Amino acid sequence: MKRSLLWSAAGVIAANLYSPAMMAYAQDVEAGVTAENTKTLSTVVVTAQKKAERLIDVPMAIKAIGGEELEKLGVTDIQELSFAVPGLTMREDGPGSYTVFLRGLANQSGSGALVGMYMDEMPLTLGGYDQLAPVALDFERVEVLKGPQGTLYGVGAAGGVVRFITNDPNLNKVEGSIGGEVYSVSDGEMGYTGELVLNVPLIENKLAFRLAAAYEDGGGWIDQPEAGIEDGNGTELTNIRAKLLWVPTDDFSAKVTVQTHRASTELGMGYEEADRTVDVGPDRSKVMIPKEFDFDIYNLEMSYDFGFAELTSSTTQVEHDHQYPFSYIPREGNYSYGFVEGNDDRFVEASRFSQEIRLSDTEGMVEWTVGAFYSDLERSLIADYEYLYAVNGDLNEGGGVLYDDLYYGSAATAESVSIFADVELNLTDKFAVGVGARYFEEDQTSLIEYAPGTGVAESATFDSFDPRVYMTYKYADEKTLYASIGKGFRSGGFNAAPFDPYDPEEVYTYEIGTKGAAADGKIQFDIATFFTQYQDMIRRRLVLVDGQLLGESSNIGEVEIFGVEGGIAVKPIEPLTISLNAAYLNSEIVATDATDQVNNVGDATDYTPELSATIGINYDFNLAPDIPGFARIDYNYRDEVTYIDRSSFFESVLPQASDSLSLLNARVGVTLNAFDLEIFATNLTDENVSIDPYQGWANANRTQPRVIGLKAKYNF
Repeated sequence: MKRSLLWSAAGVIAANLYSPAMMAYAQDVEAGVTAENTKTLSTVVVTAQKKAERLIDVPMAIKAIGGEELEKLGVTDIQELSFAVPGLTMREDGPGSYTVFLRGLANQSGSGALVGMYMDEMPLTLGGYDQLAPVALDFERVEVLKGPQGTLYGVGAAGGVVRFITNDPNLNKVEGSIGGEVYSVSDGEMGYTGELVLNVPLIENKLAFRLAAAYEDGGGWIDQPEAGIEDGNGTELTNIRAKLLWVPTDDFSAKVTVQTHRASTELGMGYEEADRTVDVGPDRSKVMIPKEFDFDIYNLEMSYDFGFAELTSSTTQVEHDHQYPFSYIPREGNYSYGFVEGNDDRFVEASRFSQEIRLSDTEGMVEWTVGAFYSDLERSLIADYEYLYAVNGDLNEGGGVLYDDLYYGSAATAESVSIFADVELNLTDKFAVGVGARYFEEDQTSLIEYAPGTGVAESATFDSFDPRVYMTYKYADEKTLYASIGKGFRSGGFNAAPFDPYDPEEVYTYEIGTKGAAADGKIQFDIATFFTQYQDMIRRRLVLVDGQLLGESSNIGEVEIFGVEGGIAVKPIEPLTISLNAAYLNSEIVATDATDQVNNVGDATDYTPELSATIGINYDFNLAPDIPGFARIDYNYRDEVTYIDRSSFFESVLPQASDSLSLLNARVGVTLNAFDLEIFATNLTDENVSIDPYQGWANANRTQPRVIGLKAKYNF
């Protein structure tokens, strides 16, 4: 059924390549990557394929948002980015800790990631949980690459890649900015931010330094009166990035980047009821350890132009610590499984060293890239689970029994090597074909124990060959048709005894799309349709073994995902820009293992909205001849997302679903000489809805209440 839908959608694309109606529905063109007060939308350049090229020439679906547009959208973290990018979703385990999903490949199970995270040339992925996402400060742009990126980005990119591109040092000019925000959270406290960007040439045209620093005292709004906590989910955040660029000759450059990130909050997850006038019930475990999420990144990037090709080297070290308290505070009522309350104290440490070397030629009839990648990842987790059971499963009846802490510890390593190549043949000035492939091999070790000293170390080797084939056809001026087939891969992993290890996953995506510009550059559009086969999906279930609740991960079957993504940006008159982006996703489990208890055939994948969309309207004006300004309004919509686990622990509370999401944001700003002044509001209608479908306990992941604030920045 979905295959026929795919070809039907492809027929629609082919039949409408020259149709004006085509301009009304297109994908992932962000109006904000445009110049202000111009008559046309500007050309967007990306480096998604590890070479600079126009967005309309890249044979894949990409969402690109420029740095200025990120500021106007108010995007500062990955959750806010997920509201602005249809098809991108995530699960949050408190500030800074995210599991990122894309195009319906939404799965919390498994030790590896499904979506890769990069800052410049630096891989930030440490596993499926705790995806590292830098604060959106001094960014050139963000690129969201949709679909398997196994060839150029390797394991952990089966669903796509999110790339944060930061501004490089300017070799010729002292420049920067200093500014901040003050804002008020409805029924909460005040919040404050401060930002500094400083660029200093140390040797003209040769050496320059750039600093970007941010601090936030984020306003909270959740109380726990019985614990003496008011507005306890406020976040304290410090983020500092320093870059040094050295260009001694026209052929060689070297760049050093150091970034440090510190985030903490008193309440950990910070639970609240749907009715915010109702206080959250007491945390009887009385373990209130502040949540901390820290990471440091070190990178050396070098490039040398031989003339016939350019050699690039990127060396990265990532260090991560996560103090992760997680309190289960129940909703009122009866739970047939009897579990009422508990607290997890989790401590995660992870480090990853990576090295990539590639040689590429991006000019001429044949464009090519060859390279090698090495990664060494170490990760450990120590947790104490404190459980309180109710004798009759009813919180109101009391009689709970506090059990001794349950210990869980794990230590894992993953050492991998891969080689890759991509070749694009420009057969004519209109038609090109390309093929790429990556061979990957990974050695894993794992030790899991439920009491100190009881674990048994295990090891395994996983390998994969991930090809990609694509073509582009420029069927008219500034209009491109493309098609691609790509494969993604995620390694298997281990369970604690008595359960067996689980196997890898494979993802195959077939995509066809078109993108381009029309009306003398006043319209930009993009539309794509795709079909994905997600094989040997890994799922985790909870199983009672000798009276003890244990977790098991296993390969349960196959998923099929069909999607259509579209967007358009229009500049009908010089000061006005209107953009629309949307994604439709239909995911379905089509086969399951006979022993699986987690999912049934027909279930959708978790955290996958059927429809998500954004609308943005930006109007530029002049308050006076020398005082330009803008007014902007953005609307973000997302269908509900579900979480399904039919194992014995959760089945009694199915189905679990979030609410649908409707967020309205607005921003007005003016520029007075070197000063930028803005007033902004997020969640204007003060929507109070659940973002996360996990509804077994009072849930933290609800929309932030309405925020109204002022922003000021001095540019020099």
